[in-house]
Amino acid sequence: MLRITGLTKSYKHFPVLKGLNMSLLRGDVYGFLGTNGCGKTTTMNVICNIIPKDSGDIAFESEDIKIGYLPESPSLFGYMNGFEYLDFIGSCCEYSGEIKARTAEVLQLTGMYNDARRMIKGYSRGMTQRIGIAAALYANPDLLILDEPTSALDPGGRAEIMAIINELAASGSTIILCTHILADVERVANKVGILRDGVMAVEGTLSDIKKMFGAENAVTIRLPNTPENVQLLRGIEVVERVEAEYYGDLTVLAKAGVSEAELFYKTVTALAGRQIVPEGLWFRRLSLEQIYLGINSGHLMPYAQREVTAL
Repeated sequence: MLRITGLTKSYKHFPVLKGLNMSLLRGDVYGFLGTNGCGKTTTMNVICNIIPKDSGDIAFESEDIKIGYLPESPSLFGYMNGFEYLDFIGSCCEYSGEIKARTAEVLQLTGMYNDARRMIKGYSRGMTQRIGIAAALYANPDLLILDEPTSALDPGGRAEIMAIINELAASGSTIILCTHILADVERVANKVGILRDGVMAVEGTLSDIKKMFGAENAVTIRLPNTPENVQLLRGIEVVERVEAEYYGDLTVLAKAGVSEAELFYKTVTALAGRQIVPEGLWFRRLSLEQIYLGINSGHLMPYAQREVTAL
């Protein structure tokens, strides 16, 4: 669907994008993440050809691809009502079908049909966002780009927007979702890219990223790192190896084919058999939020690069 290679963009000699690489397949829901000012909006504007790139390559799967774009703060014509505005959008994008029928269709999809005769200037922020999504969807785009679609919304409005995105994702739409609400990304995205300092710090499926930053089927134990404790853990039949984390805890990793639940049960049983009560014991997992914060703080690196010691 889309492949970006070596993308650069500067503003008055200030580099924003410094060789960005990014890729989407058709049907992906791509969570595009990063701190304010890191270059996300610049990237989306370059993809949409709103601003020119300095260098790099942006390759679509075909030359006639259609893009729908909802900017972070959509500016709509307040003197129009919803029907008028979307009819206008249909004319601007030279929609090939029946415009009034398509207007009704996208209003129904976004839950705005019953309010579409009201003037846009009287809409709430959530209503404005829904009309903006309807406009972005109007021409049945191959790629839908949503920049902070739930920003400044109350929980009800956010839930409504997420329901629309969920429905689009289930229908096979290709979406770039830019948001600071990482729980929403975990709910709908199958692929994530985290932008840091003008380059892609990490990109992949949610599953692959979580494996990269915390191995599956591993249990971390807050327990003194003594030879006796290490020997006990190494002796558990389902344990492949024991590692000492740089922050002092011990981690046991399962042998191939051993489930996370079995590893946890066997570890607890072995400790209880020696009447050892650890200060803590948990699956070694990281949420997307922990990974995001760790990458942007510079305190988290892929698991393969961490300072761990096999015992």
